[in-house]
Amino acid sequence: MIVFVINKHGEPLMPCKPRKARLLLKQKKAKIISYQPFTIQLFYGSSGYKQEINVGIDLGAKHVGMAITSEEKVLVKGEIELRQDVKQLLDIRRTYRRSRRNRKTRYRKPRFQNRTRSEGWLPPSIQSRIGNTFFWIDKFCSLVPNPKLTIEVGKFNPHKMINPAIQGVDYQQGQAYGYHDVRYFVFARDQYTCQVCKKKNKILNTHHLVYRSHGGTDRADNLIAVCTDCHTDENHQKGKVLWNWMMDGKRLPSYKEGPFMNIFRRRVFAKYPEANISYGSITTPKRKELGLEKSHANDAIAISGIASIKQNVNTMFNIKQFRKKKRSLHEATARKGRKTKNTTSKRNVKNVKKLKGFYLNDRVQLFGQVGYITGFTGASGAYVKSIDGDYITIPTKNYKQVGLNVLKRTCHNNNWQYEQRSLG
Repeated sequence: MIVFVINKHGEPLMPCKPRKARLLLKQKKAKIISYQPFTIQLFYGSSGYKQEINVGIDLGAKHVGMAITSEEKVLVKGEIELRQDVKQLLDIRRTYRRSRRNRKTRYRKPRFQNRTRSEGWLPPSIQSRIGNTFFWIDKFCSLVPNPKLTIEVGKFNPHKMINPAIQGVDYQQGQAYGYHDVRYFVFARDQYTCQVCKKKNKILNTHHLVYRSHGGTDRADNLIAVCTDCHTDENHQKGKVLWNWMMDGKRLPSYKEGPFMNIFRRRVFAKYPEANISYGSITTPKRKELGLEKSHANDAIAISGIASIKQNVNTMFNIKQFRKKKRSLHEATARKGRKTKNTTSKRNVKNVKKLKGFYLNDRVQLFGQVGYITGFTGASGAYVKSIDGDYITIPTKNYKQVGLNVLKRTCHNNNWQYEQRSLG
């Protein structure tokens, strides 16, 4: 673990060890300006001795690896987890809004003045991941002197991932080309076999792996063939086979990460024109030469261009974004049919951001573990999760709520969770 250092004029210096930072703070020669990552600023304008600093970035659709190296030493390494829930939340919000507008403004004429999009527009789910990645790249590069940035990008051909023999005019014809509709393509793809009982020569239906009521689509990658004997109302009920498939995340192969990485690559070229660009075919041999196991952080070390490793850190950081604001102003269950006006109930009573001095996403300690407050309940309760998304509960209890009186706040966070983990 190292501490980033900024001089009096805001210029980055070489990072120092925690002991050196502790002495500077104790002697009143520096102050803390950031805890995530831990950064101090000197009260004097030292220029300092500056070595060559390499920053390696391993881009991914769900995780981003990052490493900072210098003179055969690994100074910092870690992973950033990108949000995957943006599209689902926007779909829920759109459903609530449409339902309310249908109830309240049923005869309003449609408006089409807000359908234009600015140049370079991206869907919010993609823009969120790209923006968050660029934010942390700029953040770490601003904390070290004269960083030499190297980024690994990916170039994918989704058509060849589906059909390696594709060529010529086949690129203009989708998977369902030649079939009457998507339904018959799904039957042929599943070889006219029920995916539940595995029997053939039966009357088949198409089943949505993710129900449309839960945000599922009618695309082929969300449909499978199920016979009429298995495609019943009973099997759709909670705890039955078709419901469990949805809850367990049963999915057909998805190829949406390929187009995303292609978009990402072009944005990287425009954002960092002076950065060195690398590819996976170059990273893998380098990582094996360095004797590192496969991980996003270790890939970033190899990407940084370090020739050999004489000193490696025994800690790594994990960064994850937390959604604080609930932008769905309307709830799913409408209040209607009341004889008298409901003047006491509050629409967002469950969307509490603070309670008795605690705030959402505060980092707390309880029962010997470290977690983050993800919600409040009642007058003095909260839900606490680890950075991995696991609930931290009272030992020997089944419910998830914990009392605020057992929480000890470590620090107050914004919408990011930043955690250092020991590898030893």
